[in-house]
Amino acid sequence: MEDEQLELQLIVTGSHLSADFGMSVQEIEAAGIPIARRIDILDASDTPADVAKAAGRGMIGFADALSELGPDVVVVLGDRYEALAAAFSSTVMGIPVAHLHGGEVTEGSSDDSFRHAITKLASLHFVAAEPYQARVVQMGENPDRVFLVGGLGVDAMTRLPLLSREDVERRLGFSIDSRTLLATIHPATAGAEDSGLECVEMLAALEEASDLRIVFTLANADAGGRDINEKIKAFVERYPDRSICCPSLGSQLYFSCLQFVKGLIGNSSSGLLEAPSFHIGTINIGPRQKGRLRSASVIDCASDRASIREALSRLFSVEFQNALASASNPYGDGGATSKILSVLKAANLGKLRAKSFYDILEA
Repeated sequence: MEDEQLELQLIVTGSHLSADFGMSVQEIEAAGIPIARRIDILDASDTPADVAKAAGRGMIGFADALSELGPDVVVVLGDRYEALAAAFSSTVMGIPVAHLHGGEVTEGSSDDSFRHAITKLASLHFVAAEPYQARVVQMGENPDRVFLVGGLGVDAMTRLPLLSREDVERRLGFSIDSRTLLATIHPATAGAEDSGLECVEMLAALEEASDLRIVFTLANADAGGRDINEKIKAFVERYPDRSICCPSLGSQLYFSCLQFVKGLIGNSSSGLLEAPSFHIGTINIGPRQKGRLRSASVIDCASDRASIREALSRLFSVEFQNALASASNPYGDGGATSKILSVLKAANLGKLRAKSFYDILEA
């Protein structure tokens, strides 16, 4: 959404610039969106130490980019370590930070800590639901700077022209039927001894369910992400007739797929944030998304193949499928972008640089 009063300077980093994770910067270029700076931070491996080093390179890169670009405010979305690097550099340099999707909880991911850290670095907060608004205030942020706007993913879906089934299948090179699932699995990064265990168990359950068709998207650039992606590619090589692997679908194709698949499986936040708007079911595996608000369309299950098999059976049951029509999305029905733009245009950015702790015990 363009606005005459605001100028966008887009900085692209992380997995967007990596061929191993889909090189999704190409989708940004194809959309005709100018890129102000590219910050390449990833190594060829992704151990925890490598990810920590990538975050450090991100801070250096953002410091250089922000010095050159001189923005009035830096807008960051979510809970990734790349976003934390941007928020840290901005704060040190005295540039106000506006944070999108703060106040949420994902206890099974290191992103949970990153998200809360960004909240304390940010001066403006745009949250997706009322409980998240209250949580940001609970963390000491002034209520006057916390704005309930709804989910950004839901908003994007309402503004994108979605493709027909024929166009989706043509672009995928893969047919979608009534037994097709979209699968995305990321490493379990918080307290997990084996970050790829959920992937192994999910693939084992999908292997047994030989009547299912699966569209896989690849894991993100967390520690262990490349190993998961190799496991997914190996599965697709074994079962090319009923599975396909897409490093990155892009927003339009991804949301268009959600119109036609029977459900999502994995541990991606999209299964909770966006899938409910399409009235399809989500099988959410393991603790990565523990703490997020859930629609009735979400089936939580443990990280073992027996639990996943049981969840698959429930997903395809007549009773569950009939109930999906009335399931609502707790992240709203769109409109977030216009609300955010209105706040940014009205904000006194000079005053945002000063923050004081809002003590709810004294309020």
